[in-house]
Amino acid sequence: MGYYKYAQQNYNQPNEQLDELWQQRLVEWREEGAVEKIDNPTRIPKARQKGYKAINGITIARGRVKKGGTKRKRPDAGRKPRNTGQSKYSSKKSKQVIAEQRVSRRFENLEVLDSYWVAEDGNRKWYEVILVNPDHPEIQSNEDLKWIADDRDRAERGVTPAAKSSRGQDNKGTGAEKVRPSQAANSNTGK
Repeated sequence: MGYYKYAQQNYNQPNEQLDELWQQRLVEWREEGAVEKIDNPTRIPKARQKGYKAINGITIARGRVKKGGTKRKRPDAGRKPRNTGQSKYSSKKSKQVIAEQRVSRRFENLEVLDSYWVAEDGNRKWYEVILVNPDHPEIQSNEDLKWIADDRDRAERGVTPAAKSSRGQDNKGTGAEKVRPSQAANSNTGK
């Protein structure tokens, strides 16, 4: 069995295979900031599957997001608006998309290629985000990654793979209108 297959098999059962290493990493990661640049991917097979290459111009960052529902801010004073729901409100963005956007704001000159889940505990989730420097000569000369120079602000525009599935872009054709929120529904609610 090759290394990548062995490493992927270990990550398919992380709680059984990597229990002590897992706990040790989580203790370290809790002490770090919400966005940290790292030297090497934690899950190498998954990173390579998502487009990571060990070349200059590609960087990995780990983003942390709190778990749980996202409660809306309530008005401080005055009459409470009719549609200021607080309970049972869920964000339209997935936690992975939120992590990608935070990392993208931190590293403004880099573009988000893709991201993947790394770990979670009771309060937080960690995602590793693959970032590409579109102006780097090695990226410009690489045929597989040259397109990213023209595709700027990917995370903010919602065109990364995680954001596309979060917006319902995976389903196309007849019946997809029931999955994606329609423009008419959004305009009625004032969004």
